[in-house]
Amino acid sequence: MNRSPSLSAKCEESQSPPSPNPSALRRWVLAFCVIRFDLEQGQTVEELYPPDSLPSDQQLLVAFSSFPDSMSHHHPRHRSSIHDSIFSFRFPAGGAFIYGYVFNRQRQDERLPRGGEQKSVVVLSHYPYSSVFRLLLQILGPLCFDIGRAALDLVASHVAAWPPPSPGSPMDLPIGTAALRVHLPPSPDDLAAAPFPPTNPSVPHGLFHDADLFAAFRGLLLHLWTLWELMLLGEPILVIASTPPQCSEAVAALVSLVAPLPCSVDFRPYFTIHDPDFARINSLREGDAFPPMVLGVTNLFFLKSLKNIPHVVSVGSPSPNSTRVLPVASRSSSTSTGTNTRPGRLNLEQLSLNKFSPSNLLNAMKRRREGPLCLMTEHREAVWSTYSATMKPDTAILNRLIDAGMSPRIEESMSVVNNEILRRHFLELTTNFLAPFGPYLRAITPSDGSSPFVELPPLPPFHADEFLNGLAARGPGKFLTKRMRSNWLGLYRRFLEGHNFMPWFQRKRAAVEQEQQRLWRQARLNTDIHKLISKMSEVEIVDSFNAIERHLLGEIQLLQSGGGSADSVVACQKLKGDLQVVFNVLPKDMQQLLLFNPKRAALLQGSPEPNKVPGHPSVHGALVSETKLSFLSL
Repeated sequence: MNRSPSLSAKCEESQSPPSPNPSALRRWVLAFCVIRFDLEQGQTVEELYPPDSLPSDQQLLVAFSSFPDSMSHHHPRHRSSIHDSIFSFRFPAGGAFIYGYVFNRQRQDERLPRGGEQKSVVVLSHYPYSSVFRLLLQILGPLCFDIGRAALDLVASHVAAWPPPSPGSPMDLPIGTAALRVHLPPSPDDLAAAPFPPTNPSVPHGLFHDADLFAAFRGLLLHLWTLWELMLLGEPILVIASTPPQCSEAVAALVSLVAPLPCSVDFRPYFTIHDPDFARINSLREGDAFPPMVLGVTNLFFLKSLKNIPHVVSVGSPSPNSTRVLPVASRSSSTSTGTNTRPGRLNLEQLSLNKFSPSNLLNAMKRRREGPLCLMTEHREAVWSTYSATMKPDTAILNRLIDAGMSPRIEESMSVVNNEILRRHFLELTTNFLAPFGPYLRAITPSDGSSPFVELPPLPPFHADEFLNGLAARGPGKFLTKRMRSNWLGLYRRFLEGHNFMPWFQRKRAAVEQEQQRLWRQARLNTDIHKLISKMSEVEIVDSFNAIERHLLGEIQLLQSGGGSADSVVACQKLKGDLQVVFNVLPKDMQQLLLFNPKRAALLQGSPEPNKVPGHPSVHGALVSETKLSFLSL
């Protein structure tokens, strides 16, 4: 998809931009790099801004990750002397990840050594804001080649002036005389606290909502449901493509495919043999389980070195500008053939299995025998996996997709439409798949007339066997039943054992517990204490005094530690008033006993004489057991 923004930034060389605030810049960007490929020295970091923002080992890794692999498929040369591309990579650093966004320029010039040169402009960030940095690179990249280092100073000053990121929200980020209009993905905490199921399918519900899902897998549309399952289960996948933009876009699209479920496995949009993790996974012996990773590669050497990886996906046609959309599937692999010259709906007959012919049979047997190694001789779009899928391709969705034919003019608009169709479908698919977990992720609110001062009820305990037995009895729901094969319960069982379930479930439970605490706290602030205790017994009133005191002390402690909310003072005043009301209906001997504790006496601040509560007789002369009194001590 063409993402060229309709904006420009010009540098007035007579005016030097203001020096950006380093902390303000780091809210968005860790560093800017300009890296040149030197024939004698290899990748060389020409510029690093801010200076010393990266240690030398990370500089080396960034340098190797910022150029097409030397053993990549040879992309076709354009008649133009300049070839620009944008792609991304990701690597671990200090317990987190750093995202790299690359603008690479390859220039052909017979006057240069070996007839050309390569240079990359890189934006490094701790955040997966691809929608921001792709647009930023389309300004910064060409500007660096025009005015050099001054472009880094100029753009850095604009980025440092941006407001802090607002995850999950649309933002207008000014740069020059224009603005980048983006919608940031939600943070993991925001995603956990989001309504379930999602209320608005048009906004991002996970990472890389802007990834071009349709273009990345246009030759493998029938296999999207299988790939959805593999991502759902956190299976290791090797994505191989002709170019870094193709493989990084495909990996981003796969991560986005299971939204709103976060992808908890390690994913690398563009992975090279120079990555420190390559030595670890390359040392796996035959039969060793491959770690849960989604790797995007272009180097064909990975086909031989990573034989243990169980699922291989080959994406992208050899020509990046090809608009072929006609995949041919077989049980063990699929390939893309054919062209379509007229815009219209995708032809499902051409998306279906190959018709029998001797040549097709021989080719299928050859592909199955050679496996992914057949890519060493010819690149084709295909999937190699022994996984038996549960989901059936949704032909109703495929019928709605629009084929742009061979017309580049309408390709972008058609891709936007197709992406919206696919994203809405897979969002609905994932949401319905996760729906059976809803009863375990639902906050319990106080019922009418009940006391909000009691201990919060725990969420229902989750036991995998009980969940599966109950699900087997009631079924997965109408939406999934007609799209799943008979082995659907096995998919849930594998999901519970996979790498994505527990991180999602635990984070979601924590968010629900926090929401439940908020709801009960709000109920306490809204409670009419007189009305509440008017229907209570003596024992219940004593319990309420104890509970209100505990909540009041908790609010005071939060205020003193600086962790209170905006309405903590109001909450303290309300709880203190409630405590006094309950205290006033207690018998005098009980009141005197309570006031022996100086801390409690300070809370009560000399309560007035006991008051009668409407509808409830005063508790005069009542005796309270020693057991009950023991609960009243601080």
